[in-house]
Amino acid sequence: MSNVVNIEVHTPMMQQYLKLKAEHPDILLFYRMGDFYELFYDDAKRASQLLEISLTKRGASAGQPIPMAGVPHHAVENYLARLVQLGESVAICEQIGDPALSKGPVERKVVRIVTPGTISDEALLQERQDNLLAAIWQSGQRFGYATLDIGSGRFRLTEPADEESMAAELQRTNPAEILYPEEFSSKQLIEDRRGMRRRPLWEFEIDTARQQLNLQFGTRDLTGFGVENATLALRAAGCLLQYVKDTQRTSLPHIRSLTMDRLSDSVIMDAATRRNLEISLNLSGSGENTLAAVIDRTVTPMGSRMLKRWLHQPVRDITTLNNRQQSIGELQNLSAELQPVLRQIGDLERIIARLALRSARPRDLARMRHAFQQLPQLNQLLASSQVAHLQKLQHQIGEFTELCALLERAVVEAPPVLVRDGGVIAQGYNAELDDWRALADGATDYLDKLEIREREKLSIDTLKVGYNAIHGYYLQVSRGQSHLVPIHYVRRQTLKNAERYIIPELKEYEDKVLTSKSKALALEKRLYDQLFDLLLPHLEALQHSAAALAELDVLSNLAERAWTLNYVRPTLVDKPGIQITDGRHPVVEQVLKEPFIANPVQLSPQRRMLIITGPNMGGKSTYMRQTALIVLMAYVGSYVPAAAATIGPVDRIFTRIGAADDLASGRSTFMVEMTETANILHNASEFSLVLMDEIGRGTSTYDGLALAWSCAENLTNSIKAMTLFATHYFELTTLSENLSGVANIHLDAVEHGDTIAFMHSVQDGAASKSYGLAVAALAGVPKEVIKRARQKLRELETLSGSGVATSIEGAQMQLMIEDTSPALEALQSLDADSLSPRQALEWIYRLKSLV
Repeated sequence: MSNVVNIEVHTPMMQQYLKLKAEHPDILLFYRMGDFYELFYDDAKRASQLLEISLTKRGASAGQPIPMAGVPHHAVENYLARLVQLGESVAICEQIGDPALSKGPVERKVVRIVTPGTISDEALLQERQDNLLAAIWQSGQRFGYATLDIGSGRFRLTEPADEESMAAELQRTNPAEILYPEEFSSKQLIEDRRGMRRRPLWEFEIDTARQQLNLQFGTRDLTGFGVENATLALRAAGCLLQYVKDTQRTSLPHIRSLTMDRLSDSVIMDAATRRNLEISLNLSGSGENTLAAVIDRTVTPMGSRMLKRWLHQPVRDITTLNNRQQSIGELQNLSAELQPVLRQIGDLERIIARLALRSARPRDLARMRHAFQQLPQLNQLLASSQVAHLQKLQHQIGEFTELCALLERAVVEAPPVLVRDGGVIAQGYNAELDDWRALADGATDYLDKLEIREREKLSIDTLKVGYNAIHGYYLQVSRGQSHLVPIHYVRRQTLKNAERYIIPELKEYEDKVLTSKSKALALEKRLYDQLFDLLLPHLEALQHSAAALAELDVLSNLAERAWTLNYVRPTLVDKPGIQITDGRHPVVEQVLKEPFIANPVQLSPQRRMLIITGPNMGGKSTYMRQTALIVLMAYVGSYVPAAAATIGPVDRIFTRIGAADDLASGRSTFMVEMTETANILHNASEFSLVLMDEIGRGTSTYDGLALAWSCAENLTNSIKAMTLFATHYFELTTLSENLSGVANIHLDAVEHGDTIAFMHSVQDGAASKSYGLAVAALAGVPKEVIKRARQKLRELETLSGSGVATSIEGAQMQLMIEDTSPALEALQSLDADSLSPRQALEWIYRLKSLV
């Protein structure tokens, strides 16, 4: 704290503040004073800029005015949401002492710390996205990585083997906050991410981690979770758990286990592939026109979050995939009835997490009750299902009849936002509460009678009974009639035109009412806390139920999408290969105005690589991406956009599509391209699907062609991966003659006069020509530039054609100005006298081919 040296010279209030602030030097401290949370000194200056609130000064302490900024307590959620989105953390300091009993400042303490990765409040979270806290540890080349979703209790570990895999994990999980050790060598991995938190090395101690985790799960060791030997990941997990305990300042009963994610369980995609396939974010960083945007019509926020997790982590377990496919088949007839009921369930997962953290609000309990009320109908709809997986989900969902009845008895129909002001517990739930309330509510009736009685007895027609928070109850009489007031009326307050009095009877009643109000409130808070105690023993069953409901939402959503968008069930086989009939791009077909042209894909060990040629804009990239997306969807368990699909085992999907400079890290387009290519060549296997688009474009023609050629050879001969290889180097189309397993396909275009029509349909064989100039003309490049390019193209083609061409002088080439036919132009530039009989014959053949 820059302007604080000696705490003793400050006022008692500021001494209390500075002691609390010293415990949280790096984060903003919201210090509760009456109806406001105040910030002082540097915190005030920072908050006034971040939140655009006014910076004021409060009195003086230690002889200096104190910079101050504040936010009203009832609107604090909005301000916290803004700070959390900026990656800031905030310590919330509340008054915990009783002002009536306090000498000096009321006792205060920090009750929780709000950080981007540990928030559970509804107002602070984006409902259709996971909000993860992550911790990372590094040892040599390897990493330990742990993530926790405090909104569900999902706690996962993984041990990426190198920087590339670690980058892919960060891209997949996209944490809101990352804890990393003071000494961390791969800083470039995380430096651009939000919510970075440096932690001391001792927080990553392995023994402390084991102890913390065993304590949390009530276990003697971690063998049951299968993570006993994952020491790198456990170090990260230990630090993460410690941080959550420290920020939440409450027990965390909903974090009940941890799971190890193993690479072999899922189809692996690196960071570049995730970006290129635009799974839930497009290349410009928004959610439009992505795979998730097309297939996410889930009706609950928890379902939407689960679907995105599935898309980013496709599974390879055939049993799981078959269960999902069978369920989707069964639900196609049911989804129309199921979805409206599921919609009423809401975000049960996060409500349960707030219940576990004891931060659930009255409306959370009302929503939970509403969710329980839907379960009988849901179970009825699922009762006739013959699919084992759906029966299992139904069993897991349960009914919670008793808890539903409890909440129906205990909580009013439409509760207020906070329990603080009362009115949450329903009438008839607790006899004592009803009695205190009756006393408090009976006040108005009694006061009306008192007013009428006194007015008539004393003949004072201006007499009326009132109440205010400072003076309590009073009898008010106008100034003009105050001389009629009897002796036992004791003056309480004098106003401009009236006097206010108290009488013993009213004072006695006031004491009774005020105590009954405060007693009713205190009892109501106790009963509310008791509800948590009654619900929490069912926490595990509730978490299982929420997970099953989310999965049912995802599956009925995929069933609806399959039906609506005309998707088919893919056949998953254990023989390598990918056979797709009439495949379509799930996103492009939704965006196109005209009908999408479906295309086949045939890949097998005998036909491992397809060299794809054809014009720019002809649809090569779309064709390649749709193949990857169909495979991805199949390994999510979804139906796919095709007429039929048979897909063998796939361990990884790689895409090397297009390139952007990464100049911030000092890497050119070509460097990015080669880094991504190197990653593919090191990590692909015969079960990988590799998409290579335009390799070698970023360097000279011969360098590029040589690189593309050797990459293609390596992928076919050594790695034997299933590869789609798009290129503009026509020379590569001869690979199929020399290498087994290589086939040529092309996307066609037809020129008509000056225009070009893209056919977007895949044909066997290499393309007959390139259409670069036609596409340039279509893009609006000036006519004279196109004309000059045509002329230059012929010049270059001639030069590379045969020895004859070299004898034609460059100066003569310049004469080809008129836009006539190529044959005429060639004739005009020909020096007939200098040709030998053999050259003349060759020229006749060449002219014939030009016509």
